[in-house]
Amino acid sequence: MEKFDVIVVGGGLAGLAAAYTLAQEDLEVLVLERGDYSGAKNVTGGRLYLNPVRDLFPDLWKKAPLERFIAHEEVAMMAEKRSVTIRYSGEELRQEPYQSYSVLRAKFDRWLAKQAERKGAMLVAKSRVDEVIIENGQVVGVRAGGDELHADVVIACDGALSLVAEQAGLRQPGNPHDFAVGFKEIIELDPAVIEDRFGLEGNEGAARLYMGEVTRGKFGGGFLYTNKESLSLGIVVGIKDLMDGSPQVQAPQLLDDLKQRPEVASLIRGGQTVEYSAHVIPEGGLKALTKLYGNGILVAGDAAGFSMNIGVTVRGMEYALASGYYAAQAVLKAREAGQYTANQLSVYELLLKDSFVMKDFQNFKDAPTALDNPRFFTVYPEMVTTMMSELYAVDDGPKERIYPTIKKHLTIREMWDMLGDFRKVRKL
Repeated sequence: MEKFDVIVVGGGLAGLAAAYTLAQEDLEVLVLERGDYSGAKNVTGGRLYLNPVRDLFPDLWKKAPLERFIAHEEVAMMAEKRSVTIRYSGEELRQEPYQSYSVLRAKFDRWLAKQAERKGAMLVAKSRVDEVIIENGQVVGVRAGGDELHADVVIACDGALSLVAEQAGLRQPGNPHDFAVGFKEIIELDPAVIEDRFGLEGNEGAARLYMGEVTRGKFGGGFLYTNKESLSLGIVVGIKDLMDGSPQVQAPQLLDDLKQRPEVASLIRGGQTVEYSAHVIPEGGLKALTKLYGNGILVAGDAAGFSMNIGVTVRGMEYALASGYYAAQAVLKAREAGQYTANQLSVYELLLKDSFVMKDFQNFKDAPTALDNPRFFTVYPEMVTTMMSELYAVDDGPKERIYPTIKKHLTIREMWDMLGDFRKVRKL
């Protein structure tokens, strides 16, 4: 029987952050990764907000394989035949240290895995965990590939549908309402072409969110991030809406249709798709978080539900890194105490509550309910783009005044409905 101090299930950002932190304190850490390598199965839109985690890993960022720093924030409201795009460019976004970067997970995770290994962690790829070992109510290890591996603590970082946390009794099978599915392509383009099409200079990058017709009125949206030599283009849509909503659509078709839109086709023209991936994303917010600790086990990253959509931004990677770090800190405190019970490991939750992670989730606890409104994906994109179409139209007769042009779209009934929507959104 092999015995380690800690077994980490999943070699994504949360698992690698935990392994890196523990290994540099000379603990024997084993990371079990199901993919061919870390990053092979780890999928995200591709944006890391660095400021919240900069001080947790101060030695990492100078050499990290980050792509472009995001200097331009964009939101595109898409109706069936027209769109409106808002672009924000602020001086603070172009000042160092930069707030956020685009990231390619296949590259970044592989690099972070090497950093953890250099600290002393052992990483085994192509290793699927089949079962959690529980003795006398305590998680004491896992079974993987026919091997029985024991540890003082298991850290579950095995994704949004964490079977490790489920087998340990920390979560129930997921509710479709609390999850979305994302589809993404990496499209290679010459750096000069990217900079020309997006109005970028040097290592500047742009991030664009799409809402409205891109998801056929269903909960979700699209995203585009500029990398050094590629674009990350994808769609995220709520699983419950895909199951129950009308009209029925095939989720992958949404991404294909987005690529055909003139607003997107002109940006990706001449590019070559080199990667295609799909991923389940937790979006249930505070109320849907997994129980974070048990006897001999902690849960971090997507497995805990640490992903957040607040409309103008979608975040997850920094929560994964931070939760892995704080899980490691909880293990170190348990090691000092010489016990790994749920009561001892509960310090993990306290550490998270004192950090930006749980403070963010508390601040935006109403986001899932506020954003679960079909009008945001149907009525408003159509209204705004139609209004803009009429404002800019110059026909062969006299042009209507601006105020009446706007007012005819804002009927008393519509304004009443908008007030109801505002009451929900003001909780964000």
